[in-house]
Amino acid sequence: MDNKENREMSNFIKEADEKIGKFASILEKFGLDIITKIGQTNFKINTLTDKINELSKATIDVKALLPQLTNVIENQKILEEELDLIRTLIQRSEISIHSKEAERDVVERDTSATDKKQTIIDQFNTLEKYLEDSNDTQEVINCLENIKKDIFDFTGGHRILYEIGQFNKKIKNMQPLPEDIKENLKEKITFWINKFSVKG
Repeated sequence: MDNKENREMSNFIKEADEKIGKFASILEKFGLDIITKIGQTNFKINTLTDKINELSKATIDVKALLPQLTNVIENQKILEEELDLIRTLIQRSEISIHSKEAERDVVERDTSATDKKQTIIDQFNTLEKYLEDSNDTQEVINCLENIKKDIFDFTGGHRILYEIGQFNKKIKNMQPLPEDIKENLKEKITFWINKFSVKG
């Protein structure tokens, strides 16, 4: 092998060595990039895992609060009902006091009271007959409101007033009035008449 071939071989080896060096450098950089991206990905996965765990804990906490929230809502409903009853009793008491002061010297009973009571009972009976063929919710509400007003004028306050008010709230968005609600109202009318009849 002469000097020319030696030089060519030496140059070839040198160039190959340089190319291998560059290729190794590229591979090294590529490997570092992959490692960096894997590290970033792992960090993001860990961050998401932590957030998912926090969300799970928050969900568990919210579920644990649901029974307490339900109790608060139920207690609020009970409180509202009791407040309605207290208002009715206060109104009745105030009217009763005024009536006693105005009628302190009156001995004879007002004979129109019996007529007024019968009128209210007749209104209940008329409403019950109306329910046989009709189911107009608004008309039912109007009838009950009129009866409610007459009972208040007559008694100054009665538990029936509260019950009628609650029933009207229940049906105000029902149109037409469902059959099961009509049957329920008929039963209530019988109950209300009996309850009202024992009122002195």
